[in-house]
Amino acid sequence: MGHLVGKDLYRALGRKIDGLEARTPWNQTFYAILRELYTAEEAELVVRMPYGLATLDEIVRVTGQDSATVEPLLKGLAEKGLVMDVFVGDGYRYAISALVIGIFELTMMRTRGELNMKEWAGLFRDYFADPDTFYKSNFGRGQRVSPLRALPHDGTVSDDQYVEVLDYEKASAIVDGAKKFAIGICSCRHEKLHTGEKRCQVPLETCSTFGPGVDTMVRHGFGREVSKTEMQENLARSRELGLVLCADNVKKDVSFICHCCGCCCNVLLGISKLGYPGVLVTSNYMAHRDPEVCTECDTCVESCAIGAIAAGNGGGPEVDEQLCVGCGVCALKCDSGAMRLVKRPQRVLHPEDTFERIILQYLEQGNLQNLMFSNPQSRTHGFMRAFVGGFLRLPPVKKALLSDRLRSSFLQFMRR
Repeated sequence: MGHLVGKDLYRALGRKIDGLEARTPWNQTFYAILRELYTAEEAELVVRMPYGLATLDEIVRVTGQDSATVEPLLKGLAEKGLVMDVFVGDGYRYAISALVIGIFELTMMRTRGELNMKEWAGLFRDYFADPDTFYKSNFGRGQRVSPLRALPHDGTVSDDQYVEVLDYEKASAIVDGAKKFAIGICSCRHEKLHTGEKRCQVPLETCSTFGPGVDTMVRHGFGREVSKTEMQENLARSRELGLVLCADNVKKDVSFICHCCGCCCNVLLGISKLGYPGVLVTSNYMAHRDPEVCTECDTCVESCAIGAIAAGNGGGPEVDEQLCVGCGVCALKCDSGAMRLVKRPQRVLHPEDTFERIILQYLEQGNLQNLMFSNPQSRTHGFMRAFVGGFLRLPPVKKALLSDRLRSSFLQFMRR
């Protein structure tokens, strides 16, 4: 690859980020985001970096640059959340940040007093507000693997089914099972604050991180480390406020929980305003109203952040079961106890861990070949990306690998 300059460089950067687990269609707003966040030197390094996790030595070898140049650039990118640095074994591994979850969240979670928050917020708002760019590319073809899943509030599942709720479906169990905690600014709420669209009184500092990711969040100023007690208080406050809990879409080692309101959250707005329900994977439960107990006060209608409950025509509120995400906020706010969560007819499948989720996202978005042949400087890898990518994008192949029958075997193969 020759030395790129100007718009060609940022166009190449856009293609690189579009090749990750979240698609990022090119337009002038995305170009402006990249120009604002990356220096030319940072952009060129990311373009040349391998896909997936890599050591400093591997990045130096692949990019053809010396470590004295690469290392400070990587540190600067990690400080801005544009590259993730993860300590594995005896050293750091680096990976290019996707737009979501990554660039957007960590840009708007910065707490070091940057001056460009209002400009960044406006750019992200404009990019996500267009239903034909990010949302259509990532959820417009029936995609099912989102990085986020709805988490039912504790105590909202019907009593006769509560014993069947698994630990990864309980916010309290996720907190109890973690050893380290951090709380940071909600990126969506912060964005809406700077664009003048924040209508709620919900505090900015709500975003919760657990486990190994806490060190990264604290080290780079994206959050502050807190005690388990403070995390439990944060969860209790969200319950009182009726916020939707959106958790890491995995069963093991859940790394974050978002505390979302209907007016600010880009995920919930993707459902309620832009019409893409797949942006949030549902819980294994859905709202159900007991008409014999219901007083028809319509509190549940008002409390639903995505408009999945409508006032009935003389028969009480009606739940849109196809739209309901199973968060339980309506049950929290129902004084009569008529609204509870019940099991969905078919259990929702969630990835076992972060590895599986990312692999499935890459496959579903047509980019898995980039992880398999990750060197962007190698002609052989380039050929194999084109060849294998064409095969994996065939609808019957993708459908088979994502099916319940073959998914487990496929993921076991990818772990090797």
